[in-house]
Amino acid sequence: MAGSTSQKPGVLMLGIVHHAKAEFEKLSEVADVVQVTTGTRDEFIRDCDNGKYDNIVAISRTYDSITGRFDAELVSHLPSSIKFISHNGAGYDQIDIQPCTDKKISVSNTPKAVDAATANTAIFLILGALRRAWIPQLALREGKWRGESPLGRDPHTLTLGVLGMGGIGTATAKRAAALGFKLQYHNRKPVDGLDRQFASNEVPKYVGFEELLQSSDVISVHLPLGPATQGLIGKKELSSMKDGVIIVNTARGAIIDEEALAESLESGKVWSVGLDVFEQEPKINPKLISHPSAVLLPHIGTATIDTQKEMEILVIDNVKSAITQGKFLTLVPEQKPLLAKV
Repeated sequence: MAGSTSQKPGVLMLGIVHHAKAEFEKLSEVADVVQVTTGTRDEFIRDCDNGKYDNIVAISRTYDSITGRFDAELVSHLPSSIKFISHNGAGYDQIDIQPCTDKKISVSNTPKAVDAATANTAIFLILGALRRAWIPQLALREGKWRGESPLGRDPHTLTLGVLGMGGIGTATAKRAAALGFKLQYHNRKPVDGLDRQFASNEVPKYVGFEELLQSSDVISVHLPLGPATQGLIGKKELSSMKDGVIIVNTARGAIIDEEALAESLESGKVWSVGLDVFEQEPKINPKLISHPSAVLLPHIGTATIDTQKEMEILVIDNVKSAITQGKFLTLVPEQKPLLAKV
């Protein structure tokens, strides 16, 4: 606990460990662990200012921890002893990286652990959007059998554009290849080694951002949210897409201008959408909720027992590595040059 005379480094867990309980308990073998599951952001800041956490070296946090975002204000109150923040999530827009870097605090996330579950969700939404699946589902539940169900589209006749070819984007492309899609992608730069991950006739083609928008029949978004990607797809970008394009987003809602997307869906420019994320979660644009060609999920891309446990284990493994080796296993990309030591 904080204030202990033990020589073990202090670790603060913000939030509840639901699945990796055994692994979390073993963390106490190498650290003095304090867990906080109740309280408020203001109380946490006050405790930091009062010296309660002055022996803490690493913080482990869940996405919904009591503190809210680790923004510049909150980071400014963290004691100087803190050198590591281990975040449970592949996306880490809940943490402002620059203030952490300025204080020489390393930040980790959980890439790879989320790839399969999120890619599976993307494929589910792609197939659902291709069939505009909500229309026959609703008709069936209303006792109308098929009702006015429209004809759908087949993957093998279409080009899928993957926007963001990281772990999740690549996993999605691999699954899409099995469905017969012609594949193309845009990334900050071409990804090395894709030819070793796909069959020779399935290797995704690298294209520019504008070309991907203009030539894809289906666009699947897999970008992290940051200053460069916030509102990346707006009215201008939507207007440049093919008439009848299908858009799927399992990344972050704020990458797409939700009002512009809803308007494009209403006009028919966008044929259908499959969304697991929204711009102002949990609030959703009413135009999307009411539209029959919108297949919607409440941000459940990683919501499986298996993936949640794998994510929790990686968070704990990152903390162990931090306090025993002085560095994270999965440091966020912006901080790759920074190797903070305990």
